[in-house]
Amino acid sequence: MSALFTPLTLRGVTLPNRIAMAPMCQYSAGPDGLPTDWHRIHLGSRAVGGAGLIITEATAVVPEGRISPQDTGLWSDAHVDAWRPITAFIAAQGAVPAVQLAHAGFKASTYRPWADHRGGVPDAEGGWTPVGPGTEPFLPDYRQPTALDEAGIAAVVEAFAGAATRALDAGFAAVEIHAAHGYLLHEFLSPLTNHRQDGYGGDRAGRMRLTLEVARAVRAAVGESVPVLIRISATDWVDGGWTVEDSVVLAGELAAAGVDLVDASSGGAAARASVPVGPGYQVPLATRIRRDAGVLTGAVGLIVEPEQAEQIVAGGEADLVLLGRELLRDPYWPRRAAAKLSAEPHWPDQYLRAF
Repeated sequence: MSALFTPLTLRGVTLPNRIAMAPMCQYSAGPDGLPTDWHRIHLGSRAVGGAGLIITEATAVVPEGRISPQDTGLWSDAHVDAWRPITAFIAAQGAVPAVQLAHAGFKASTYRPWADHRGGVPDAEGGWTPVGPGTEPFLPDYRQPTALDEAGIAAVVEAFAGAATRALDAGFAAVEIHAAHGYLLHEFLSPLTNHRQDGYGGDRAGRMRLTLEVARAVRAAVGESVPVLIRISATDWVDGGWTVEDSVVLAGELAAAGVDLVDASSGGAAARASVPVGPGYQVPLATRIRRDAGVLTGAVGLIVEPEQAEQIVAGGEADLVLLGRELLRDPYWPRRAAAKLSAEPHWPDQYLRAF
């Protein structure tokens, strides 16, 4: 029997297999962060393709939390209405729809990748002033952020909780907190970007405080039966930055706060980092956290071959594999993997007519 195609139960939700679509920004939202037909097709096709868990792109909890003006959001009832047909379609294909709740912090208000410009978007072009743990921009051509005070931090926690509540109304069956890649929660975690000397900075406990407060608030908002995942950058890949040892400690605290699975990515807090990119290069991070913190983990990063994914799950390296670029190349990767591994997954009836 294939380990990759065994179900995984997280609280009141059972994933039909251990393959997840990783959150990938599309920079294609309509006005005010509303998802469009692009998102319905982009996410829906991967659900048809057989991934058990479909996670949306980074979806902002407040307008100023978007990476670009073209990012999706979940800060109003209008967003709830726009997401509902998308989540309904995903669920109808037998997949579990999940949303990644995010705040871009000092990486907000930037041009999307294929724009004619780089760096910060000015107010005149629909940009805004970002926020962060301090006032230094990520790069010189990014906008200078405003440092969050304690009232602003409390508002961020409340915004994550509010978006989590709206996520359930929108039909999402699970939520993932984005605390990776140099965005706001990671900015508070990393000593490279958090130089505060108040209760949200200083030592590791102070730097973890915001992320843990968000995790507890989201858990309270969604209740006990809804899975809560979190994506972290398990290492900054920079001397003096956040480390996998820090991540083990954080993961244990997150589990106590009600988080069910740690999605272990890496990097993003430093513009220059020495990253050993290669097939499965981040898998050891998930393995270390799983072993030393005793929590479920997801592995991500150049997972391409079915046999590779099977070994990760069967060998206890992680409990879930998240595919990004490979699912962009081939939305039907899970089906091809099932055939290659001689697995017998339980696809919805309509799949049997096509494969």
